[in-house]
Amino acid sequence: VAENVEYPLFLDGLPRREARQRVAAMLERVGLSDRARHRPDELSGGQRQRVAIARALVKKPRLVIADEPTANLDSRTAEEVIAIVRELCHQEGSACLIATHDSRLTRGCDRILALHDGEIQ
Repeated sequence: VAENVEYPLFLDGLPRREARQRVAAMLERVGLSDRARHRPDELSGGQRQRVAIARALVKKPRLVIADEPTANLDSRTAEEVIAIVRELCHQEGSACLIATHDSRLTRGCDRILALHDGEIQ
């Protein structure tokens, strides 16, 4: 898990010590610090989504684009995942664009655009 989250920082050439500190902090924030040494096949679907969130946000991007981030998750886990995305994006000052067919996930969004028959409404 930690190596997976660290990979984008490795690609950017961030010094290993700083990268590991950022990864540890991000895993703590998504509630996975106790899973840092686990393999992906040892995680639940919700935990895997939280790893993806941590990996996406560890570089402190200005924009996060999430395409169906809750696909294949039960409704409770989906709501938890979206709450984590919202909270972390707000804390990091990142904008977040979520594409979804699940209208339940739009609660709490700052702005909602609907695409109907190829037109934005």
